[in-house]
Amino acid sequence: MKKLILTIVALIALMPVEAKKAKKAAQTDREYWTEQAWKMAQPVLENMAKGELQKNMKTEFSPSFDNRNRKVVYMETFGRLMAGIAPWLALPDSVVGGSPADIKERDRRRQLREWALASYKNSVDPQSPDYLCWGVAGQNLVDAAYIAESFIRAYDALWVPLDQVTKERYIKEFKKLRSIEPPYTNWFLFSSTIESFLAKVTQRRDYDDFRVMMTIRKVEEWYVGDGWYADGPVFAFDYYSSYVFHAMYLETLQNMIDAKARTRLEYDKYYARALKRAQKFSIILERFISPEGTFPVIGRSTPYRLAAMQPLALMAWYQKLPKELSNGQVRAALTAVMHRMFDYQQNYNDGGYLTIGFCGHQPETADWYTNNGSLYMTSLSFMPLGLPADHPFWTDKAEPWTQVKAWGGQPFPKDHRWADDIVTKDKY
Repeated sequence: MKKLILTIVALIALMPVEAKKAKKAAQTDREYWTEQAWKMAQPVLENMAKGELQKNMKTEFSPSFDNRNRKVVYMETFGRLMAGIAPWLALPDSVVGGSPADIKERDRRRQLREWALASYKNSVDPQSPDYLCWGVAGQNLVDAAYIAESFIRAYDALWVPLDQVTKERYIKEFKKLRSIEPPYTNWFLFSSTIESFLAKVTQRRDYDDFRVMMTIRKVEEWYVGDGWYADGPVFAFDYYSSYVFHAMYLETLQNMIDAKARTRLEYDKYYARALKRAQKFSIILERFISPEGTFPVIGRSTPYRLAAMQPLALMAWYQKLPKELSNGQVRAALTAVMHRMFDYQQNYNDGGYLTIGFCGHQPETADWYTNNGSLYMTSLSFMPLGLPADHPFWTDKAEPWTQVKAWGGQPFPKDHRWADDIVTKDKY
């Protein structure tokens, strides 16, 4: 009798899980992705649009958090979230299919964009309760770069509509960050992202060319091959090639191309080479995804969760996936990881904000600089939502990814080192 009771209890406990599985199975992949993006963004942007994020956000800090101003949590939350969802918000308000799901997505996207524009204004308005803590800590350089990145990724949708006063305030705040000396690491790219964006929006009238040029030269020195960058002079086996290097290097170079900057560097050739490296790294990331939808947990900053997949998401959004990767397999692989990470673990606190952890609430994973605003970098995996619903990324049939094939006895492609053979010469 006791065994029977335990069996019944176990079955009852499984019922919600099975119900969730049935619900997820009924959704398209895009519906599932937009649901995750909405869940992550809505509490942040709805509150910030009203000037109430700093009042209402339930925050969390690393047990070893240092003595910096704790208000950096709000800037980290906003900047990193916007960098990830900007491509989605840039889509027009037209509805591709006209189904209830399409209409729901359009309405949510339009609402988030409206909140985002109000939030951008509040973040640089000294009279707003949600004025961000510009210039109070070196950390501001990092998250200002993610705000700039959001403008880069959705220029017409998120930068152009801002009023002139707000734009001038951003330019002023960005320029003030020149007083922050970046450490000899990936932080160089935060400076170059901001300065190259200023080169673009000021028509080269007001930007620090040295911060851009020095970054490019150092990133080239720190490239170690086969898609990997060292985080400074010494290589570390972590995901900083994902979190920062590939995306911000490409965006820095593209901004300089858009600004028509004339320097000793041939930006178009540098860009072509950087793109090739990002394509190779996206192959590596796809191969990291196991048949079960997991990937290796390595290095520091693991609570950034799916930000580890940023280059793969970026290449999909750019429509530049290498020929070795199909839309169907990349979408299936990333969707599997999202399900594994977000369906059954407690990744949000009772206020609706992300908790510190990798897959669930795991505060022991925090580094000394981690707060739960840092974690919104996971939104960087959402970039393919910037492709419309009728794009092949969303409409192609789901295909097994590499590790599914390899561990399932199916044919799968071999992998070899990619030579960095695009010749780039400086102009002297």
